[in-house]
Amino acid sequence: MKRKTGQDRSITTQWRPATRAIRGGTARSEWGETSEAMFLTSGYAYDCAGDAAARFAGEQDGMTYSRLQNPTVEMLEHRIALMEGTEACRTTASGMAAMTAALLCQLETGDHVVAARAAFGSCRWLVDTLLPKFGIATTTVDARDTQQFVDATRDNTKVYFFETPANPTMDIVDLKAVCGVARERGITTVVDNAFATPALQRPIEFGADVIAHSATKMMDGQGRVLAGAVCGTDAFINETLLPFTRNTGPTLSPFNAWVVLKGLETLDLRIRRQSENALKLGRFLEGRVPHINHPGLPSHPQHELAMQQMDACGPIFSFEVEDRKQAHALLDALELIDISNNIGDSRSLMTHPASTTHSGVAEDKRLEMGIREGMLRFNVGLEDANDLIADLDQALGRAGL
Repeated sequence: MKRKTGQDRSITTQWRPATRAIRGGTARSEWGETSEAMFLTSGYAYDCAGDAAARFAGEQDGMTYSRLQNPTVEMLEHRIALMEGTEACRTTASGMAAMTAALLCQLETGDHVVAARAAFGSCRWLVDTLLPKFGIATTTVDARDTQQFVDATRDNTKVYFFETPANPTMDIVDLKAVCGVARERGITTVVDNAFATPALQRPIEFGADVIAHSATKMMDGQGRVLAGAVCGTDAFINETLLPFTRNTGPTLSPFNAWVVLKGLETLDLRIRRQSENALKLGRFLEGRVPHINHPGLPSHPQHELAMQQMDACGPIFSFEVEDRKQAHALLDALELIDISNNIGDSRSLMTHPASTTHSGVAEDKRLEMGIREGMLRFNVGLEDANDLIADLDQALGRAGL
C-alpha cells in the first residue's frame, strides 16, 4: 500500500537539502497547523463497512491501523526519503530494528551475505549469530579493501552489508567501488548511514540500493527517543520490506516520529557545527595520544576518500590510549564530557567500546575489527570547543598522558 503525504513529489524533489529537512513530508489537517500534528491513535474509523473492506484490499486510500500507517509517522518517512534521495522510506522502532528488517526481509535459508567486519556490536551479532540461525551464511571482510568483497562473493551472495564511517574504528568504505561491484553481480547493498546522515553523505548517489539508519542518533540529536529508518526504491520498501514489518511489528510510535521530525529541522546546523568542533578536538588530541581515528584529519589513511564522499566528517571519532586501565582513568577524570554509550547527541559523550557497545563481541573478533582495549569513542557536541579541550586536557593529564 503506497502512502500519500499531500505534497507534489515533482516539486519536493526539486527542493534543496535544507528545505527538504524543514518542509519535506508535511501534511496539514483542516486546522492548518504550521508544526506537524501528532496523531496518537492506534486505529481508524470508517464511514461504512465497504470502505473498511476496500482499504484492506488496497482499493481505497486511507489508514487502517497504526502498525501499518500513521499520519505523523508517514510525514517522517517522506521527509527522510527526500533527504536521502530515495523513492520511499519505512521507519522502525529503533536503529537495530531497521538493520534487522533491512536484512531479513530479503534473505532466506541458503543465501549468503558479505559484511564489513568493523561494525556496531549489535550489527556484528546479526551477522555472526542471528543470520546463521536461519541458515544464512555470512562472511566478514575488511571493507576498506574493495577486492575483499569481490573475493568473498559466492554464487548465492545476495547482500553486501556495511557502514561508513564504521563504528567505532572510523573505517571508510569506497561507496562507488563497492556498490559498483554489487550492481555488476546483482547483489543488493545495504548501507548503514547513521554516522553521517543524509546531511553529510547520501549513499544513493554512489549506487547504493538500501540505506538504513538509527534515527536515534543525529536525526533526533538530543538523546530523547529511539527510532530507525530504511530507505530504498518504492518496489523494495512496499513489496519486500513492508510485508516483513507489517507482520513482525517493529513499529515507530507517533510521538517518537514527531520528535525526530523536530530534530531533522536542525540536523544540518547541528551536524556541521559538531563536525567543526570534532575537527578542533581531533587536532588537539593528535600527537597527544598514541593513535587517533578521525577521517577529517590528513593523517587518516582514507582522508581523501572521506572528503570525496562526505560533505564533512561528522561529530564522532575514536582514539587510543595505552590500555583499558588508562582508558577508564581518562573517562573517570572527565568533568564536562559525559560517560555515555550514545552518539549523535548535542552533548559531548565518550565511551570505552570494548567494555560497553562491543562488550558482547568476542575478544578475538574485537581485535580483528580493530577495537583494542585502549580505544575510546568520542561524540563531540555543541558545547564551546575550548571548554571541551580544557576538559580533555585536564583528564589526559590525570590519566598520565
